[in-house]
Amino acid sequence: MPISLQRDTPWKEAIAEMTLEYAPHGLIGMLTPQANTTVEPEFSLLWPPGFAMMNARLTSDKPTIAARLVDYFANYDAALTQFANAPLRAVGAACTGASYLVGRDREQKLVAELTSRQGYPFLTAALAVIDALTQLHARRIGLVSPYPADLDAASVAYWRSYDLDVTDVVNMTTGTDTFHPIYSIAGAKAMRAVQTLKDKPLDAIVMLGTGMPTLAPIAATLGWRGPPVMSCNLCLAWDIVATIDDRQPRGATLRAWLGGDGWCDRLKLRHPELVAR
Repeated sequence: MPISLQRDTPWKEAIAEMTLEYAPHGLIGMLTPQANTTVEPEFSLLWPPGFAMMNARLTSDKPTIAARLVDYFANYDAALTQFANAPLRAVGAACTGASYLVGRDREQKLVAELTSRQGYPFLTAALAVIDALTQLHARRIGLVSPYPADLDAASVAYWRSYDLDVTDVVNMTTGTDTFHPIYSIAGAKAMRAVQTLKDKPLDAIVMLGTGMPTLAPIAATLGWRGPPVMSCNLCLAWDIVATIDDRQPRGATLRAWLGGDGWCDRLKLRHPELVAR
């Protein structure tokens, strides 16, 4: 669900003459769950030249994952104060679990409110996935999920609330002996899960969660005969850049991102060991 803004909207006028040394095309703010170890390294590979990111941590002392996720959502507005008066072009919330638990209506309402109040586009990873699936005209989807059972159920209900046909869910939960049941999943394990969906009659495969490594698994599917593979981080990065630089059709830019344009070369250069395995 793209943010609809005209080119003469105030946030674009205010920064039209502003140039940042490391972000001449756009400085982006990102809200990231407190123990997430994947968002920052993956987005550093995803941003095209001329874009840069500031990160703010979502924190909560709630005892369960679900309770923390809802707490994060309730404090998105407060978390934005960490950016102070930085000249942001957009902010993303890299926390899909919160979207599942609060549901589409509350999420859409808050996104609209924050976009209006802050003066820049505010996007969530879950809505970015919805936008990407819409651009692909994808309806039948398969999910690669790192979630526990309760969050899995909320996730499936969320996607179905957008009239998506969730036909397959491959779950990869880890044991309790890791520092985090989602963030400790290896990309190689995620890739094996993706492979099980290759021959399914799907319009797209969505790798869920912003904390599960996904770029090497997506890179391994480039050129295969299976459905297009996307992740929440990739969709959020694409949606933010497409919102900031809206000179090209969104569908065309999405296909380039899904094809590894730019980011795959950066992955190979910085992490050749991940691409080779």
